[in-house]
Amino acid sequence: LCNCSAVGSASVAECNGTTGQCPCLEGYVGLRCESCAEGFYLEQGSQRCRPCGCSPTGSSSAQCDDSGRCQCKVGVTDLKCDQCSDGYYRFNETTCEPCQCNNHSKTCDSLTGICLHCQENTEGNHCELCKEGFYRSTHPAHACHRCPCSTVASTGTCRIQPSETAPRCDKCKTGYTGPNCNQCDNGFYNSDSICVRCKCNGNVDPVRSPRVCKPDSGECIGCLYHTAGFHCEECEDGYVQDPEGTNCTKKEATLGPETREFTTSAPNASKATSFSTAVINSTLSPTTIQTIFPISSSDNSTSAFADVSWTQFNIIILTVIIIVVVLLMGFVGAVYMYREYQNRKLNAPFWTIELKEDNISFSSYHDSIPNADVSGLLEDDGNEVAPNGQLTLTTPMHNYKA
Repeated sequence: LCNCSAVGSASVAECNGTTGQCPCLEGYVGLRCESCAEGFYLEQGSQRCRPCGCSPTGSSSAQCDDSGRCQCKVGVTDLKCDQCSDGYYRFNETTCEPCQCNNHSKTCDSLTGICLHCQENTEGNHCELCKEGFYRSTHPAHACHRCPCSTVASTGTCRIQPSETAPRCDKCKTGYTGPNCNQCDNGFYNSDSICVRCKCNGNVDPVRSPRVCKPDSGECIGCLYHTAGFHCEECEDGYVQDPEGTNCTKKEATLGPETREFTTSAPNASKATSFSTAVINSTLSPTTIQTIFPISSSDNSTSAFADVSWTQFNIIILTVIIIVVVLLMGFVGAVYMYREYQNRKLNAPFWTIELKEDNISFSSYHDSIPNADVSGLLEDDGNEVAPNGQLTLTTPMHNYKA
């Protein structure tokens, strides 16, 4: 009996009469066609031989195991060895090459070889570039480091030159400068780690000054046009702002009770304005003022008067007033003393004593007491001649000697 396999042979009853070889179907071998040929495997359940289907370029042989998995070459995977393993890509139709990711990724696209999931802040088809905001040092083995550039002060990107050891920011934003954009540019100052434009009201010249304002405080440097103050917002001593508040012009003084207007040219040639100066309300006559400050009727007279500052003018006026007051007080005191002297002279008594041999006569004169009684000043009984020859005038209260 042939005893051929009912599954693997073409005919159960027919076989070679000499050898007994049954006619096998494709994929079957053996005397009775009971085994799977090379490149086929026995499928579990159906007990039929199925082709392995191994890739001829990716598998090391056409044989597969009972599950149909082929034996793949290095860098090849999948059931039929028709896919590249992780870390490999299909360089050509027959070979899988390792991914070229500069050791910053282990996977790449199996067809194109583009690296996937670049690590250590890298990017690019082969992880050969640093991400935006990072830079790679000159040493190829070094990873990408973050740029020392703030996104507030710069674009955040930087690069390092082959001859340098520190990176430089690519581009600083307005108001910042320096290799790392961490300094304030001219015309800006540091305010809470942010560069803010100097506020000098247009009264500084960046060309003439090394800096418009101090970089740490914002105080303006070199105020022009006779301005002063932290932000050049005030006028210097002796200057006032015009009504528009744009220019500082020299302070002028007017003569007389009425206000006169002086037209002056502002330091900024493009702006000229007229303004009213302070009015001098004083009791001094125009003649006195002209004596102190000679003023002509020409247009140049105002400039000579303006050379004296307002403070100096006030001092001179105060000095004149003090002198006048002192002179008036001296005059009043002199008049008072003279009148006192006259009163004392008129009120003083005058006594006249006449000696005529043995007779004595006594008279008096008093303007202020016309009815004065002087009869008691001398008494006949009280007059005696002293032994030494002196004449004694005796009154009840007084003794007069002559």
